Amino acid sequence: MNRAPGPVRLLPALRAPAASRGNAVPAGAWWLWALGLATAASRTTNPLLLGLLVGVAGYVVAARRTDAPWARSYGAFVRLGLFVVGVRLVFSVLLGSSVPGTQLLFTLPEVPLPDWAQGVRLGGQVTAEQLVFALYDGAKLAALLICVGAANSLADPARLLKSLPGALYEVGVAVVVAMTFAPNMVADVMRLRTARRLRGRPTGGIAAVLQIGLPVLEGALERSVALAASMDARGYGRTADVPPAVRHTTNALTLGGLLGVCAGTYGLLAAQGAVYGLPLLLAGLVAALAGLRLGGRRSVRTRYRPDRWDARAWLVAGSGVLVAAAMIAAGGADPEALHPGVVPLTAPVLPLWPAAAVLAGLLPAVVAPLPPSASPVAPEEQA
Repeated sequence: MNRAPGPVRLLPALRAPAASRGNAVPAGAWWLWALGLATAASRTTNPLLLGLLVGVAGYVVAARRTDAPWARSYGAFVRLGLFVVGVRLVFSVLLGSSVPGTQLLFTLPEVPLPDWAQGVRLGGQVTAEQLVFALYDGAKLAALLICVGAANSLADPARLLKSLPGALYEVGVAVVVAMTFAPNMVADVMRLRTARRLRGRPTGGIAAVLQIGLPVLEGALERSVALAASMDARGYGRTADVPPAVRHTTNALTLGGLLGVCAGTYGLLAAQGAVYGLPLLLAGLVAALAGLRLGGRRSVRTRYRPDRWDARAWLVAGSGVLVAAAMIAAGGADPEALHPGVVPLTAPVLPLWPAAAVLAGLLPAVVAPLPPSASPVAPEEQA
């Protein structure tokens, strides 16, 4: 008599597979997931929801990032976000705020300014309301940066370049080179700091920064020269001949579509433009896709092993879109919960169903293939 499979035998079937070149999540899916979280962060100033979004992004990065150089840039984006919050608070203290407040904390010496600088002050009274408002505002921007940092840590820039349509290949190369600059620089700095630490040399102070900066710039220059040589060897910049009418139509559709996408995205992000934002975004996407389709005729390059969008990739991208859509809907249904008041000061409350929707962003930590360093060993393999 056959026994029913127990939970121990079912566990390997439910576990995410180990990542390989054939089943890796496309870079575009990671970026859609991260942009969905960033859109959700832009719709709220509730620090509890922002902290939950940052926690979701951090958990997915910790569970699914690889050992590649660009995967180490997440910590730099977190520190950048904290720096942004600090700068926002300092500016609020020094330059004041338009938020009225009654709970005075302290008073700084005020510098008199000329008449043409009315509305701007240096120093003066600092209230608790203006500091809380600055904290909420800085936390929103920090959450946006951290979500973008999550995409930088999870998505392979080279694979993202392969996924771009032919019409955007030249622009995509410039964008990918710019995107890889920060992760590679962070990796170089960490490598040089480790080398100095092993040699017993100091890693802090102005002298150490100057001694580390020169090798970092030298490495960036060497990578630029190597990249230029590889692009020249691969025939970068070659284009096919297309009729002038097709070229003009492509330019008009692409430019008009991108303008529609920008206007629609602004409408979705702004609280007043939610009505016209979605139609403009959809119309812009259709026009831009048509223009990119026509513009692809100019490209004579081919794709080697193009990325496949399987069910796991769609789940990763869809989870980010779901978080963004839920937060936009919550902003229309209960805007007070997403934007806690500061005059008078009230403690922020965690809204339940927007928080539950944010937790849907954890889906990539379950369905995305495990990187090689995090792949678990099955019990029968340990025996």
